[in-house]
Amino acid sequence: MTKSSTTQTPDTAPVARVAPLQQTPGRARMLRKLRGKPSTKYSLLALGLLIVLVMVAPFLAPQNPYDLLALDIMDGRLPPGSTNFDGSITYWLGTDSQGRDMLSAILYGLRISLFVGLGAVLISVAIGVTLGLLAAYRGGWLDTVIMRAVDFILGFPTMLVALVLLAVLGRGIDKVIIALVVVQWAHYARIMRGRALQERRKEYIEAAQNLGFPAWRVMLLHLMPNCIAPVMVFATIQIATAITLEATLSFLGVGVPVTQPSLGLLIASGFEYLMSGDYWISIFPGVALLLLILSINIAGDRLRESLDPRR
Repeated sequence: MTKSSTTQTPDTAPVARVAPLQQTPGRARMLRKLRGKPSTKYSLLALGLLIVLVMVAPFLAPQNPYDLLALDIMDGRLPPGSTNFDGSITYWLGTDSQGRDMLSAILYGLRISLFVGLGAVLISVAIGVTLGLLAAYRGGWLDTVIMRAVDFILGFPTMLVALVLLAVLGRGIDKVIIALVVVQWAHYARIMRGRALQERRKEYIEAAQNLGFPAWRVMLLHLMPNCIAPVMVFATIQIATAITLEATLSFLGVGVPVTQPSLGLLIASGFEYLMSGDYWISIFPGVALLLLILSINIAGDRLRESLDPRR
């Protein structure tokens, strides 16, 4: 005679024993989704390779493209694989019109692009998240003022605002970062406010308020951790957008100075020689910029898909 799978209690009917559900942790499930797609692997591999090249650029580059004394105008527009006059340097990707080694210029240009993109996004996230939390938690006139400022910034074309700001501030890496922060912080403020308004109505926020916690603690330790996920996913994609904006501004001649060439400025310097056979001056920086933006966009898109509960 087999044993029954139910248990008897004095005052209740037989209750079946139910095995606990096995739940996969959210972080492990997300990592498994990310690893399961070849495009994610290749994009992360390309992005990691570019970051490593940027970090070792001073040791890997045969020339410092920022040192004007090291440039020789007689080495200008040399094709890939050429050497300088004394044969001490091999220009594997050729040189530009100023005699700058394209390989060295691309490696240093990638450093500028990544620095500007990461710097602008980090500052924009800090400002936007702070203002979005304040607008959602405080409400009232503060919410109105912040959101009207957001609507004002988002009401103008991004490129137009950046061009006007750089026309006033001048050229420079710091000026480009300031311009990108001005045109990007409003996106993070709107996303954070919308998510925080949903979380603010939940019981754990009311419990924290009833326990007498100060407002800054409720916002930073309770509200923000549950609202930051969509902001981080959007920030990942916005890094590529910031790099694209910086390259566009530099291509137009209002971004970084000529003494610190970025990828956009390198593309612009070879644009006039593109039809004369000196293709490498614009093509190689353009390929490097394309790989950087594409790898960041694919990684950010896959991260968004993994964190989206509807998928």
